[in-house]
Amino acid sequence: MRGKRFGFLAAALVAINLGLWLAPPGLALRQALINQLFGPRMVRAEVIYKTGPGATGDMRLDRGVVTAQTPTDITLTELDGRVQDIPLGSSTRIRRNSLVGWRVLVEWPANGTAISVQPEARIALNPSSGSRRNAARK
Repeated sequence: MRGKRFGFLAAALVAINLGLWLAPPGLALRQALINQLFGPRMVRAEVIYKTGPGATGDMRLDRGVVTAQTPTDITLTELDGRVQDIPLGSSTRIRRNSLVGWRVLVEWPANGTAISVQPEARIALNPSSGSRRNAARK
């Protein structure tokens, strides 16, 4: 009797262990989906997150070409043509001094200044067609 109980318990523990081992990849978002949503083809995103009981935060991600820059804000033209002014603050992390003409990814809260401005590629106008193309240098 004792051997049967031990065998049943061992089989149950192995089944639970196997189930927990295999379940997380099936239940979580796959990395490919995350890359698709927030990868290089993303134009903009808005993420609402919980900050406490009954309170939420609003974080924005914008990707576009910087068309104007002042010490207090930058102007992005996004891939879909939308023009977005984003305020800058003294704590904003900017990885280049002049961003005009660069495609950038900006992380910023809806009610505040940008947290970071990350340059991705230098964009130049193609004189023959008037379209944008990536310049050779980064």
